[in-house]
Amino acid sequence: MTQPSTNASSDSALSVRGLRTVFHTDAGTAVAVDGVSFDLAAGETLALVGESGCGKSVTALSILRLIPSPPGEITDGEVLFDGRALLGLPEREMRRVRGNDISMIFQEPMTSMNPVFRVGAQIASVIRLHRGLDRAAAWTEAVRALERVNIPEAARRAQDYPHQLSGGMLQRVMIALALACGPRVLIADEPTTALDVTIQAQILSLLREVRRDTGMAVLLITHDLGVVAETADAVAVMYAGRIVERAPVAELFANPAHPYTRELFQSLPVLNAGAARLHAIRGSVPPATAYPAGCRFHPRCSRALPVCALREPPVAEVGPGHTAACWLHCPEAAAEPPAAEGGKGA
Repeated sequence: MTQPSTNASSDSALSVRGLRTVFHTDAGTAVAVDGVSFDLAAGETLALVGESGCGKSVTALSILRLIPSPPGEITDGEVLFDGRALLGLPEREMRRVRGNDISMIFQEPMTSMNPVFRVGAQIASVIRLHRGLDRAAAWTEAVRALERVNIPEAARRAQDYPHQLSGGMLQRVMIALALACGPRVLIADEPTTALDVTIQAQILSLLREVRRDTGMAVLLITHDLGVVAETADAVAVMYAGRIVERAPVAELFANPAHPYTRELFQSLPVLNAGAARLHAIRGSVPPATAYPAGCRFHPRCSRALPVCALREPPVAEVGPGHTAACWLHCPEAAAEPPAAEGGKGA
């Protein structure tokens, strides 16, 4: 592990530096997250976007040290919460952080909640653990948590088991569980997946209200650019374990700089487009055990240069607060001859 850094922004609630997470498999070492860095300020929503398999959820789980070991392992980097290095904390101290300072809404609420306990009891257990309340007081707070996420008849619903609730209602319970102890940072992993558009809008509105009222920072993981436009302040685009572009949300939508980001936007359906065929990005995300050399997107990129297959692109500033890792924005460096060994692999 790297030593704690002093480079984190002073107003960051959460800072991630050079995070690298691997999985040891029969097919070789899979590098799911490779050198990911970002800052998340208090009150900010940062969206982490990209196709499935790019490392978004593994990044989130790594922050909370929830990677199963074996086969997973965080091999490098640091995660700072209020300047406190989390990756080196004893597990007992880390448990005080999870659910209290940093909470997470998991991707599948039906599989993330215990099916044999009532939903109110599951929220109350978190409150008892972190706030030290007795059973009765914790249950009262659990019901209040359900009321805060607009669950009707919260006292009665607290007695239900997860299978008795609809998908939208269960997602609200997951949010109530995540917010029960007033976390400073919320990680929301695909919080609107498989929900109809009406419930999706309600969930997003709820998250905005909570952020506004509490000043909580939100790391939003999604593949839905519509959700990003409606919710996020800034966007980090992730591909093959790395962040390839970062920008304020309005800037990214107006001027996507990385070819991968442009392809994502071109893949969106267009209103009044008639029967026009949807654009699809050719190929697929490479397996984490066999990334291509150079730029990892170059086998799928229609604008690839010869250098893209040889050398990893540097991160270039393409606008205010807008960076992209692409040789197209480094023409002078791209024109330089490759090293004698022909460039190194990823």
